[in-house]
Amino acid sequence: MTGRLVLAATPMGNVDDASPRLREALGGADVVAAEDTRRTRSLASALDVSITGKVVSFYDQVETARLPALVADVAAGKTVLLVTDAGMPSVSDPGYRLVAACVAEELAVTCLPGPSAVTTALALSGLPVERFCFDGFPPRKSGQRKAWLRTLRTEQRAVVFFEAPHRLADSLADAVEVLGGERRAAVCRELTKTYEQVRRGTLAELAEWAADGVRGEITVVLEGATMVAAEPEDLVDDVERLVADGTRLKDACALVATEGVSKRELYDAVLAARR
Repeated sequence: MTGRLVLAATPMGNVDDASPRLREALGGADVVAAEDTRRTRSLASALDVSITGKVVSFYDQVETARLPALVADVAAGKTVLLVTDAGMPSVSDPGYRLVAACVAEELAVTCLPGPSAVTTALALSGLPVERFCFDGFPPRKSGQRKAWLRTLRTEQRAVVFFEAPHRLADSLADAVEVLGGERRAAVCRELTKTYEQVRRGTLAELAEWAADGVRGEITVVLEGATMVAAEPEDLVDDVERLVADGTRLKDACALVATEGVSKRELYDAVLAARR
């Protein structure tokens, strides 16, 4: 019998979002690899499902160590179910390495689709989201975060990212400084849960709102940029700020360069400005 790895999306907060296929998989898998075994057992209990297979922990710190045994289980014909605390495995959660390892061994990998904070936030944002990109969590340090935000100045797709509640105010303040206060965004808090909240507005408005503190799990949707042709001279200050923070000049030019301004053009413009 051919084994397989099954990735399963779990509810983000409302247990009724669990699919019938998830219920069946929890009850029938030979092995359940769970980011938090206690939360997975609690979910199964809430769904009135008895987990009959072996349950093993599979979180960031043990992910690499667990890979050989789980891949061997799939190769031996077992069904291994991978679940995280909420949402889809491998999307800012453990899972990618296990999927890659199974693919490398040409083992079967499938997915039980379901809840996702990314697509839920996009749908609720009220922004144009026909094209979007997902950027995980922003850098924690302000200098690095501003450098990341500069890469979004000309990003015409909507950008979705997660943020810790205690860093949200600082991230939005940095976004106002780098992207301007008029760029629109939506802050989605506690999606699908009792106290779900979606706050929409300009970055300036959202930064002011978040300044007093925000709780819960946060997903942010940032409106795509309106394409404006840039001149190399317009970007010199951005490069110099990165250099002042310790970035090599060539690396800073690579970070700030846009589709309309090449790294070489920007490098020459910085040298000209310095002269």
